[in-house]
Order: sequence, then C-alpha cells, then structure tokens
Amino acid sequence: MQTAESVGEMYRDAWSRFATGVTVITTVEPGGAVHGMTASSVTSVSLDPPLVLAVIDESRQSHGLIESTGRFGMSILDSSQTDIAKHFATPPESRGNLHSKHITHLSGTPVIANALAAMDCKVTAAHKAGDHTVFIGEVESIEIGDGDPLVWFQRQFGRFTDRNTTSDSD
Repeated sequence: MQTAESVGEMYRDAWSRFATGVTVITTVEPGGAVHGMTASSVTSVSLDPPLVLAVIDESRQSHGLIESTGRFGMSILDSSQTDIAKHFATPPESRGNLHSKHITHLSGTPVIANALAAMDCKVTAAHKAGDHTVFIGEVESIEIGDGDPLVWFQRQFGRFTDRNTTSDSD
C-alpha cells in the first residue's frame, strides 16, 4: 500500500512529465515594490470575456497580495528568460534584486519586459481548491512580443524545438 507521502511524490513526478510554458505572476506589495512568482499552473478560460486562471498555493506571499490588490500580471516567458524564471522561483527571502530593466508596466500592473506575451488581469473570482486558490482574472490589457517559449519539463527549464523542421542536408 502506498503512503500519502509516496502518492504525493508520485503525483509530483507524474505532473513533471507534462510539458508546460513558463509564466511569472506579478503583483504589487503594500509599499509599491514588485512581487512575483514563477508559475506553470495557468490557462486560458474564456474568450468573451477574456479570462485566465492562475492556481496559487495559499502559503505563497503572492496569494495574499493578489487577494488584497485584486489584480495580477501574467507574463509568458521567452526561452532567453530562464534567469528571470529562476529568480521568481526562489523564495523571496533568498532572492537577490532583479534589475529594473526586466520589469515594465501594463496599465499600471507590473509585468516582465520582453516576454512573449503579458496580460494585466483583474480578479473576478477566487475558488479554494485543496491547499491552493484558483484565481480567475479578466484580462484588461495585453502586450504581445516575439521569440521562442520557455518550457518546463521534468523539473527543468528548456526550449521548444520543432522536430518537423528539415535541415539543408535533407
């Protein structure tokens, strides 16, 4: 019989095999500083109105800040932004400072500069689910960039390559 601990570890391992894009969810601290977290539990929900969801652990500082501000930014990272993803994946008390050139604002909400896409979202619903909350955000502003996506697979960052592309030697 499997223990709850072994099931939890197997669950994490199973989901590590699901390749996802990498995003940073950003919000503002009470003093105005930018706060963020790297997240892969995000998805599009609706086109009309444009809705996204972000699933955030209740123990994360981001959770309380999003509850209090009612807003968040979502930035879909480019493959060149691994260092930014790692920065926001590190606990806030262990992070160094992120250079301000990596942050921009979209309608007043902080987002990651030069991301593949960035969205400014107003929380329209929040649903408790286990030890996380599913935040639904209505997208009020969008910025689109260019590049290749940063991907998360088997607990590692990587980039997408199109295996269907033929080389000149074919």
